[in-house]
Amino acid sequence: MSPRKTLATAKRVLRQLSHDHRTLALLFVVPPVLLTIFKYVFQNEPNTFNQLAPMLLGIFPMVMMFLVTSIATLRERTSGTLDRLMTMPIGKMDFIFGYALAFGLVALAQACIATGVMLGLLDVPVLGGTFPTIVCAVAAGLLGTSLGLFTSAFARSEFQAVQFMPAFILPQLLTCGLFIAREQMAQPLQWFANVMPLTYSVDAMKQITSNFEWTSELTHDLLIVGCYTVAALVLASLTIRRQD
Repeated sequence: MSPRKTLATAKRVLRQLSHDHRTLALLFVVPPVLLTIFKYVFQNEPNTFNQLAPMLLGIFPMVMMFLVTSIATLRERTSGTLDRLMTMPIGKMDFIFGYALAFGLVALAQACIATGVMLGLLDVPVLGGTFPTIVCAVAAGLLGTSLGLFTSAFARSEFQAVQFMPAFILPQLLTCGLFIAREQMAQPLQWFANVMPLTYSVDAMKQITSNFEWTSELTHDLLIVGCYTVAALVLASLTIRRQD
């Protein structure tokens, strides 16, 4: 893997994104708007909203980045851009990690905006503070990016790419502990939740909400999210075929 080629790939992706205003609105505007809507949905139950909002910040980046990355990568595959790139002296990992770097920077911007809205405008109390909140939101975004890169290999159209979101994300969303404690679920659902990455993204946000200091449990959760991210990126690279 060449750092120069990886950076060149990231630069190309960011340049393309900068011209896609609808995608930028989806990434940067929709999460704060959804958080604001949730605040007024629970306007008579502020404590409930204050508990849910940080966990939602561990979910929204993953969902948004999963959707955008899977569609963007699918376009590269179906338009022939990826085939042309693979005839050039660029490695599979350069392509994959270039995409991951570009969308990682986007995830950072998204996390800063959403965190600023949540902690500032919506006044949600988070004991851990701003920096750990941003770290966890970025980790969630990177996870969504890596999973989107991987699943794009199994779609043949943008419609199919969108279909992967409810098929892959919704079961995790239902069992991650957002709606009910995992300990109260049926045993098979607990087993499922324990091996799904979204569970640990939500758990990380729970740690930040309830602890002033960076805990070992938070490190554990982020490491698991990071391992899933790297594994998905490696698997995504294996789905790319070198053109002769």
